[in-house]
Amino acid sequence: MDNKQQPQQTSIAMRIAMAAVLTAITAVFTLAVRVPVAPTRGYINLGDVAIYFTAFTFGPVTALIAGGLGTAIADLLAGYAQWAPISFVNHGVQGLAAGLIIQSRIGKRNEAVPGKFDPLTITGVVIAGIVGTVIMVGLYFLAGGFMVGFPAALVEVPGNIIQNVAGVLLGTLLALSVYRAYPPVRRMTW
Repeated sequence: MDNKQQPQQTSIAMRIAMAAVLTAITAVFTLAVRVPVAPTRGYINLGDVAIYFTAFTFGPVTALIAGGLGTAIADLLAGYAQWAPISFVNHGVQGLAAGLIIQSRIGKRNEAVPGKFDPLTITGVVIAGIVGTVIMVGLYFLAGGFMVGFPAALVEVPGNIIQNVAGVLLGTLLALSVYRAYPPVRRMTW
């Protein structure tokens, strides 16, 4: 076997393993706290914390996989199977978009500390949070509207916004903590 192929295969294996572990973490975060929303038969949860953490730390592809699969698995395990395909697409796209935005900001000047370069800039986190919120809230509103009617789906919007803002804030704090504790994690994006 060529020596040049070995590191690439190890890297791919590591990325697949990370995506699998982060998928499980996302499912656990989604299942840990569930607040049912009666009109839509859905629930508010902490899954967005894991999705934003993954997007900000491991990149868009890992966030797409972990966000989509993790939340869909959680929906299936929690008895919300009707939402699993919607969560798969919705949270996968949310993680992908947030990861792409953060990835595009890597190396930009950190507004909070002049002269310091950081993968998480305030502007990048805010933009990723806004785009992620619009994706998540908008797609759940549309899906809920078609499933149970738009007046019922509207009831879930404030909770989804709160869920997303909490996800951005806590996911950012978690990502920054991991960056400080293990700086080489910055090279593990996918």
